[in-house]
Amino acid sequence: MAGWRTLERHSAYAQISAPPVDTVLAETQDARHTGGMDRRDVLAAGLAGSLLPLPSIAKARAAAGPVTPDASIPLWPGEAPGLLDPDLRERVTERSKDPAIRDRALDRIRTPRLDIFRAAKPNGAALLIMPGGGYERVVLDKEGYELAAWLAPRGVTCFVLFYRLPAEGWKDAPNAPLADAQRAMRLIRARAAEWQVDPGRIGAMGFSAGGHVCADLAARFDRKVYDPVDAADTGPARPMLAAPIYPVVTMDPAFAHMGSRNKLIGTARNAELEAEHSPDRQVSARTPPSFLLHAEDDGTVPVENTIRLRAALKTANVPLEMHIFEKGGHGFGLRGTVGKPVAAWPELFHAWAASHGLFG
Repeated sequence: MAGWRTLERHSAYAQISAPPVDTVLAETQDARHTGGMDRRDVLAAGLAGSLLPLPSIAKARAAAGPVTPDASIPLWPGEAPGLLDPDLRERVTERSKDPAIRDRALDRIRTPRLDIFRAAKPNGAALLIMPGGGYERVVLDKEGYELAAWLAPRGVTCFVLFYRLPAEGWKDAPNAPLADAQRAMRLIRARAAEWQVDPGRIGAMGFSAGGHVCADLAARFDRKVYDPVDAADTGPARPMLAAPIYPVVTMDPAFAHMGSRNKLIGTARNAELEAEHSPDRQVSARTPPSFLLHAEDDGTVPVENTIRLRAALKTANVPLEMHIFEKGGHGFGLRGTVGKPVAAWPELFHAWAASHGLFG
């Protein structure tokens, strides 16, 4: 497509790519005898527990590290709308102290983008993934790349969204993440044939503050929050289904995650802004079917966020499935579920999404 630049894995991602996963290959007793498994397949095996023996799963999770996306595309032609800080430059921070386990985060995001993980054998399904980070950063690995690596071998093409952070200097800052999510859905649909995606089978999933972006997209997919920039913006932004995972939902200080709330709408009380940016207060009958997940012992984002969203969906007669696990804490993603009942959640989501036709 004219005007679009695709960044291939070995160029733009050299600074954040992972080393070869020799330890995992050894754990699988020579990858050549597993049908040609690559790094992504090995990671997926470790996370799903379907290809490695059970004693090796935890070791594989730790050793596999991040995978590299197949490509990356910017969301917007030229600058993203509403840039106020001309000195904004993206920064990658490694937060893990264990060299075997990467935990990178991005902030100062000037060029929002989609990192693309192509399905090994595409079945037409796609998932837009929005990692969390409290609207202060966007994490790469545990709530983005690792899930994409788990789904790609199952035929799902994944698009990890690195959205703008509202407190970093944007016009209409509270709607900047939603604008990026809407634009992402429209862009995926506009270029669906290129990625072997069925434009009618694109879901959305988000974690923590990314769960807020996901729930906001599901509730306000048709809200005009940016001016169209090209033909892609004539398409719909509604996802086929939505999966907010341990999401920030309410802006009510009684149950809000105050860090996310303050970054999104500011520290002052404003009833109009609180209502507009609380997805549970924006749900309608057109909100897509939703899969909700939270842990009762989440000490960061109170479980009441998910419970409020569930009540709103129920009132609007939106099909939903909700799982509240006793233990899991916050931010477990895939890697933080080892040895806990909450480890079942990816398969629960997969089965639920299949029942709604995401996989054809």
